Amino acid sequence: MWVNPEEVLLASALWMTERANPYFILQKRKGHGDGGGGLAGLLVGTLDVVLDSSARVAPYRILYQTPDSLVYWTIAHGSSRREITEHWEWLEHNLLQTLSIFENENDITTFVKGKIQGIIAEYNKNHDIKEDDDTDKFKEAIAKFRKLFGMPEEEKLVNYYSCSYWKGKVPRQGWLYLSINHLCFYSYLLGKEAKLVVRWADITQLEKNATLLLPDMVRVSTRCSEHVFSVFLNVNETFKLMEQLANIAMRQLLDNKGFEQDRSLPKLKKKSPKKVSALKRDLDARAKSERYRALFRLPKDEKLDGHTDCTLWTPFNKMHILGQMFVSTNYICFTSKEETTCSLIIPLREVTIVEKADSSNVLPSPLSISTKNRMTFLFANLKDRDFLVQRISDFLQQTSSKIYFERDITGSLNSSDDEVGHHNYHLPFLPCLVPTATQALMTMYRRRSPEEFNPKLAKEFLKEQAWKNHFAEYGQGVCMYRTEKTKELVLKGIPENMRGELWLLFSGAINEMATHPGYYEDLVEKSMGKYNLATEEIERDLHRSLPEHPAFQNEMGIAALRRVLTAYAFRNPNIGYCQAMNIVTSVLLLYAKEEEAFWLLVALCERMLPDYYNTRVVGALVDQGVFEELARVYVPQLYDCMQELGVISTISLSWFLTLFLSVMPFESAVVVVDCFFYEGIKLIFQLALSVLDANIHQLLNCKDDGEAMTVLGRYLDSVTNKDSTLPPIPHLHSLLTDDGEPHPEVDIFKLVRSSYEKFGFIRADVIEQMRFKQRLRVIQTIEDTTKRNVVRTIVTETAFSIDELEELYSLFKAEHLTSCYWGGTSNPMDRHDPSLPYLEQYRMDLEQFKGLFTVLFPWASGTHTDSLALRFFRLLDQNADALINFREFITGLGVLCHGDLTEKLKLLYKMHLLPGKSVCVCGNKPLCVYAWHVAGFNLPFGPICSRKQKCLPHLSFPPLVGYVDNNSLSLSLSLSLSLSQGQFIELCKTLYNMFSEDPNEQELYHATATVTSLLLEMGEVGKLFCSPSTDSELNSSCITGPMEDIKLEDSSPKDNGTSSAMLISDDETKDDTSMSSYSVLSAGSHEMDDKLQCEDIAEDTVLVRNSGPLGGAGPHSGAGPHGAGGLPHSASIDKDWAITFEQFLASVLTEQALVQYFEKPVDIAARITNGKNVRKVGQAHVSVSDYEISLSG
Repeated sequence: MWVNPEEVLLASALWMTERANPYFILQKRKGHGDGGGGLAGLLVGTLDVVLDSSARVAPYRILYQTPDSLVYWTIAHGSSRREITEHWEWLEHNLLQTLSIFENENDITTFVKGKIQGIIAEYNKNHDIKEDDDTDKFKEAIAKFRKLFGMPEEEKLVNYYSCSYWKGKVPRQGWLYLSINHLCFYSYLLGKEAKLVVRWADITQLEKNATLLLPDMVRVSTRCSEHVFSVFLNVNETFKLMEQLANIAMRQLLDNKGFEQDRSLPKLKKKSPKKVSALKRDLDARAKSERYRALFRLPKDEKLDGHTDCTLWTPFNKMHILGQMFVSTNYICFTSKEETTCSLIIPLREVTIVEKADSSNVLPSPLSISTKNRMTFLFANLKDRDFLVQRISDFLQQTSSKIYFERDITGSLNSSDDEVGHHNYHLPFLPCLVPTATQALMTMYRRRSPEEFNPKLAKEFLKEQAWKNHFAEYGQGVCMYRTEKTKELVLKGIPENMRGELWLLFSGAINEMATHPGYYEDLVEKSMGKYNLATEEIERDLHRSLPEHPAFQNEMGIAALRRVLTAYAFRNPNIGYCQAMNIVTSVLLLYAKEEEAFWLLVALCERMLPDYYNTRVVGALVDQGVFEELARVYVPQLYDCMQELGVISTISLSWFLTLFLSVMPFESAVVVVDCFFYEGIKLIFQLALSVLDANIHQLLNCKDDGEAMTVLGRYLDSVTNKDSTLPPIPHLHSLLTDDGEPHPEVDIFKLVRSSYEKFGFIRADVIEQMRFKQRLRVIQTIEDTTKRNVVRTIVTETAFSIDELEELYSLFKAEHLTSCYWGGTSNPMDRHDPSLPYLEQYRMDLEQFKGLFTVLFPWASGTHTDSLALRFFRLLDQNADALINFREFITGLGVLCHGDLTEKLKLLYKMHLLPGKSVCVCGNKPLCVYAWHVAGFNLPFGPICSRKQKCLPHLSFPPLVGYVDNNSLSLSLSLSLSLSQGQFIELCKTLYNMFSEDPNEQELYHATATVTSLLLEMGEVGKLFCSPSTDSELNSSCITGPMEDIKLEDSSPKDNGTSSAMLISDDETKDDTSMSSYSVLSAGSHEMDDKLQCEDIAEDTVLVRNSGPLGGAGPHSGAGPHGAGGLPHSASIDKDWAITFEQFLASVLTEQALVQYFEKPVDIAARITNGKNVRKVGQAHVSVSDYEISLSG
C-alpha cells in the first residue's frame, strides 16, 4: 500500500535490493521468504519481533531517492511480492518518464511526495476511509494481530505490550496483544515461534504476583492451563486492562451484553504527547466513570467528563479544603484528599448561577456556584478555570433542555410479558389515576398517643434535634456537605420519621426519582393486570413479607408491596423477581413513600448490590467468596474451622441478600440498613466479620454445622435496639431456635461501632478488587455446573462418553460466543437464557450449526455441505423455532458417529422428507417447506414470496401430522412415508456430493449408479400397482433411448442452474455390464444440445444421461455451489413415482462399497481436536495442522 513519505537514513541496513532505477528502489527484508537468509535472517526476524518492526507485516518496500542525495524516502510497502510489484510497475509506467523533465532535484522530491499523498487521499475518498485517532504505528499492530492470529476485522485490538512469556523455565520475549475477546501472545526468536490465543471467557483466574526473580508477574489461568507473563514496562496498566476485558467477558456470559464502543469520546489533540487507541481510551473512560459513580452513588448511565484539583471553602469550619472536583453531564462533585473530611454532590438541575469571582493572592481562580436552595459553593485554585466554566455552561444548557423535554415525555419502559420492548409514553401532568401509597406505611401504624412520653421518645426527640442542627449547619438535601459528623449521626441511628428521606439521599435514589417524574405511576399502570412468571412468584411471596408487622397484615400494605415489586419486574425483566426482594422492599415501604421505595429498590438492585437478585444470585455468591477471603485474612484462627463445617457459605447468603433483616430483630436490622445506605457493602462485610469475631470461642468448639448455625442464630436474635420507640415485633427466626439458655443481649449500636473499630480499615476499592477475582471464579463455576448437569442429563441417551460430551458442549457453547463476538443472524438473548432449564440455556441457529457441521459431522464434504447442514438442522429442530439445543445436536451427531448402517440410512432418508408449508410473514402465499430448505437455505432471508421480495419465513410450521414417529427420540419424521421422484433426485445428489473427498470415490460413484438404477426401476414398477395408467402414458414413461456419453466441457461453477447427473469414470462405464439405461440422477435441459456444467468434476469423468422421465428437468435443477438449486421442473416430475425406505435400504445393501462407507467408524476425538483448534480463531481450517494454537519449536 502507498504510505505518506517517511525519511530513511540507511537504505541497505537489514534490507536487500531486488530492483532499482535512477529514482526508485524495491527492497525485501532480510530473513523473509525462501531461504530465510541464514543466521543473519534469523537475527533480523528476531529483532523485528522484539523491536515491533513494521517489517513483520510488510516485508517489501519501495524507496524514492534522487541521484545526488543520500536521503531516501519510503513511499510504499507491501505484505506480498505481488502487491509491491503492482506499485513498482505503476511507478515505472506513470512517473519515471515524467521525472526526467525536471531540472531541480527539490522539485522532483516535492512532486513525488505530492503525487503519493494525492493517491492516498483519493483512495481514502473512494473507499470512504475516515480519519480516526489510531496512529499509523497502532494500525500496523492491528494488521500484525490479524495476520498472526487469523482474526477477522470485527475483533478489535485494544492495546499491545512488550513482555516475556514463560514456556517451562525458558522466557520468550515477544508481544502481548489484548483484544476485546482474546488474549494473544506472539514471539519469534532465532527461527522458533511461540503463539498463544486465549479467550477472556475461558479465564478462571487472573492475578498479579511479585517474586524475587519476577517482581512484576501476571498469571493467567484457564480450566486446563496456566500462563505466566513478566518483564512488563508498565505492569499496573497492563493488568488493569486485562481485568477490565475479563470483566466484559464475564458480563457477556452472565447476561449476553457484549462490548459496544462509545463513539462520543472527544478526539485527541493532534499534538497530544501520548496517542493510544480509541478503544483503550474508551475503556479508560469507562473505568474512571465507574469509580466516579460508585464514589458518589450516581445513576448508572452518568459519564465522567473530567476532574481537576482545587480547594473548596467549607463555611462550617471556615477552611479551604484541598481535594478534587469532578464534572459530568449532570453533576458537579467534590471529594477531599482525606477521604472522610468532606464530600459534596451538586446536581446541575439544582444550579442557578455559575460565575467566576475575582482572583486574589489568597483566593486564586475562584469559581462560585449557587443552587436553588440558596446555598453557594466557592471553589478556588482551579488550573483551567475558563475551560471548566465553559464545560459546566454547556452541560447546564443541556440539563435545562432535558428538564423541559421531560415535562412532556418520560423515558422508555420495558413492560412486556414475554419480551423486552422499548416504548415512549406521553405523560401529561394530570392527577395520577393509579392508586399508590402517598406516605410511608409506618406513619399509618405507629402506635403512639399524643400524650405518651417516655425516655425512649425523649431520646428519639434529641436525635431529631441533632439532625435538624446538622442540616442548619451543613445544608439539607442532595447538596448537603457530607462530613465525618454526618457519619457519626448515622452510626447513632437515624430517627424513625427521617429514615425515608435520608435513605433516598445517601443511596442516590433521590437523583433518579427527580429526573424521572411520573415514571413509576406510568409503569404501575402499564403492569396492572399483566401476568407472567415473575408476577406469579410475587403473588406467592407477598404474604411471607414481614407477616409479623401490622402494616402487612391487611390489603393496603400487601397491595403497595405488590405494585412496587411488579413495577420493578417490568422495568428490569432480566432480574424480574427474586426471593429476598420482598423482605427488603417491605422494609423500604415502611419508611418511604411508595414511589420512593421503588427508586430505593432500583438503587439497591442495580447499583449497591449488583447482580444479587438475578436468577443465579451471582452477586451474592461473589460477595460470599469475598467474605471467605476477608475471614481468612482477619479471623484466621476461625477460618479453617468454618471451612470444615461449611458454615460461611450458608450464613453469608442469608445475611447479605436480606441485609440482616431475616436474621436480626426488626428494630435492630433497620439500623444496619441505615448504615448500609451510607457506607455501602463495606458495612455488611465489617458487621459479618464482627459477628464471627464475637463468637470465635463458641464456634471453635462446635462439632458440626448445625451447632455453629445455632450459636450464630442465638447471638443475632439477642441483638437489640434499646432506643427503638416501636412496639416489640416477634422475630420469626428467634421462634425457630432452640429453647436453651438465652444469649445475653447485644446492643446494635455497640456492635456497629465495634465493627468500625476492628475492621473499619477495609476499603471499598479493595473490596472491588476482590470482587473481580471472585466473579471470575463464580461465573466459571456456574458454567461448569451447567455443563455437568447437561452432560449428566443426556449421557444415558447417547453412546458418547462423558469426556466427549463435555468437549462437545464446550464447542457448542464456543460457537455461541463466537457469534456474539463477531455477529450472527439471530439475537444472542434468544440463544442464551440462564433462567431456562440447563439443556435449553445455550442454543444455536442455522449459521452456527453450519460452522460445527463442517468440522464435526462426517458427511460434511464438498459443495453440498451448507445444503446438507440445512436439511439436518430442520430435522433436528423439533419445535420449529429455528434454534436447536444441545440434546438435539448430540442426537443428530450420535447417529452419524455411533449409529449402525440402518440408522444412518434412516437419517439420510428422513432428511429428504420435508412436509408442510411455510408462510411468509408479509402475508402472501405459502412457501413450500421443501423449496425453502432446498432453494433458500441461507436463512433467515432465503425464500422469495409472491411479491418477489426476500422475506423472513414464519417459523411456526403446521404440526407434522402423519409424519411424526413417536417411537424415535430423534428426527421426528416417520419412515412410513414414501419418497417422491423429486425428493429421490435430491437424495441422489446428496450421495454423490458426500463421496467427493473419499479415497474410494470412483468405486462409491459406481455403486451409487447401480443403486440408483435399481431404485428407478422399482419406482416405475411400483407405479403399475399404485395408479391406473393408459397405454400411452405407460409407453411415454418407458425409457428406450440409448445411453449417451457427453463430455464435460466446463467444470467451473458459472451457472447455478447446472444439472446434476450420474458421475462415473470412462473405464467403469466400459467394464460395467450391470449399468442400465436408468442411470440418471437428475435432469438435464429440454434441449439435447445444451452444454452441461458441473462443479468439481474431473476431466476424465463422463455424464450418463438418457431421455427418460427424469431427463427433462427445467432450469431449476442443478448442483451448484449451494446444493442443487431447487427442484427439477414440475413438468418433468412424475407424481405417481415413489419408493419406500425398505426399498432404499435393500438396494443399498446390495453394494458392498456403500455398506462399508456407512459402517466406517468415525474418530470423534480427532474431529473434536480439529474443531477446538478451528473455533479458537473463528475460522475454518481443513486440518489441525493448519492452525497450531500451541507453541512450536
